[in-house]
Amino acid sequence: MRDHTSWGATEAECHLSYPCDQHISQPYDSHHRAIDVAAPVPLAFRWLCQLKVSAYTYGRQGRSPRTLTPGVERLAVGQRFLAFDLVEFEENRHLTGVTYPAARRRYGQIAITYQVEPRGENASRYVVRLNSARRKGVGRPLGDLLATGDGFMMRKQLQTLKALAERDAAGAQMQEGDG
Repeated sequence: MRDHTSWGATEAECHLSYPCDQHISQPYDSHHRAIDVAAPVPLAFRWLCQLKVSAYTYGRQGRSPRTLTPGVERLAVGQRFLAFDLVEFEENRHLTGVTYPAARRRYGQIAITYQVEPRGENASRYVVRLNSARRKGVGRPLGDLLATGDGFMMRKQLQTLKALAERDAAGAQMQEGDG
């Protein structure tokens, strides 16, 4: 991890605009996470939809489903995922949310986009931008600490979703080879 603001993301990815940029009104700091996934976009996106049922990170591993939950891919604005309410989405492209009121009181105003980028027919890339409102005064160190902690948590989350998507993609390829 280069620093607490970026893990795995390229400079170009850090300079792009994302849907979450339109959903935060205060000055903010951006944090980026990215990882390549050896799975096609629809499967990788389907695993992102699982964030509606579990965080897929430390402490939640044993309770996080290891198979796709039926119906979770049916998205609607206002649905909750993690500490966010879904405010925008595009199937097979992105989930974008803002902190719901109780989470906003605890963590501040945050907008996030989980995006899937194509990398050929059977490969993709998760790219996440998290925009957090800048904290002032004594709250600034707490904001930096939360961003650093989030970096480790989201890294685990993306690695877990990657592993599950790749497992399912490999299983589908084996079934195609048997047929």
